Amino acid sequence: MNKVYSQSDITLYCLIVNIKRTLLKEGAMKGFTVIMLILLLMLGVAGVSYATPKIIRQSVDYASQGTTFKGYLAFDKSLEGKRPGVLVVHEWWGLNEYARKRAQMLAELGYIALAVDMYGDGKTAMHPDDAGKFSSELMKNFDVAKTRFLAAMDFLKQQPMVDKAKIAAIGYCFGGGVVLNMARQGADLKGVASFHGSLAAIRPAKIGIVKAKILVLHGAEDTFVKPEQIEGFKKEMSEAKVDFQFISYPGAVHSFTSPEADDLGKKFNMPIAYNANADKQSWDELKMFLNKIFEK
Repeated sequence: MNKVYSQSDITLYCLIVNIKRTLLKEGAMKGFTVIMLILLLMLGVAGVSYATPKIIRQSVDYASQGTTFKGYLAFDKSLEGKRPGVLVVHEWWGLNEYARKRAQMLAELGYIALAVDMYGDGKTAMHPDDAGKFSSELMKNFDVAKTRFLAAMDFLKQQPMVDKAKIAAIGYCFGGGVVLNMARQGADLKGVASFHGSLAAIRPAKIGIVKAKILVLHGAEDTFVKPEQIEGFKKEMSEAKVDFQFISYPGAVHSFTSPEADDLGKKFNMPIAYNANADKQSWDELKMFLNKIFEK
C-alpha cells in the first residue's frame, strides 16, 4: 500500500527539521537524539499513516441462462486504482460462510474477490447426500458449470476497480475441480489454485490450450484422491506442457483448510479434518502464487 501523508504529517516533519537545525548549531547531539526518537514515535502514532483498510462485503446478483446467482463480492475500498480479481469457487456444500471468508481474506490482501454461486439462487446443502447430488450434476454437465463460471467471471470483470487482464480463480474441494477443469479448457485466467480438489479431467489438457498457471495444494492423506490419480494428473500436465506446481502436505486429509471439517467429519462419518499447519502453509503458497502471476 502507498503511504498517505496529511497536512499534520508535513507540519510535524518540518518541526523535526527545525529542531535538528537548532540543536546542531548548539552542538547538543545527545539531546537531539532523544528528541528525534520521541518525535519519530509521535509521527508513527499520530502523524504518518497508511490508508486504513475498509473491506466492503456485499451480496450481489448476476444471471445466466435464466438463472439468478447470488455471489459475494469483497474488496478494500481504501485502495485506489484497478486491481486483480480473484474468483472463489465453493466446496460441494455451496456458497456458504466459509467461501465468503476466503473472499474477504483475499480482499484484505488487496484483491477484488468474488465468491461464486455455482448452484444458483444461493442454494446450499446441509447433508453430504444433497451436496454430492448438486456437485455431481454439474460435473456431469460441465458445459453448464462452465457457463456459470464464465458468467461469474464476466460479472467480476465488470466491476470498475478490476483489472480485466488480471483474473485468477481458486477453488476448494468441488471448487478445486471446477477451476482445474476451467484451466484445462482454456479459460482466460492468469492462474488457478485448487485446495484439496478433485483432479479428474472432464477434458484432458492439451498443448497450447491451457493459458493459466496451475497450483494444486493437496493433503497427502486425502483418501478421496487416489495415488494413481495424482500421477495421472502430473503426467497430463507435463505432456500438455502446462506451468504447474503440485504441493502435498504430510498428515493432511481432505478439507484440511476448513475449521468446520472436524465437526462435519464426526457428524457424517467422513474422512475429513482441519489441519492448521497445512491451512497456513497452503494460504502462504497461494499468496506467493498470486504475487507471481500478477507480477506484484
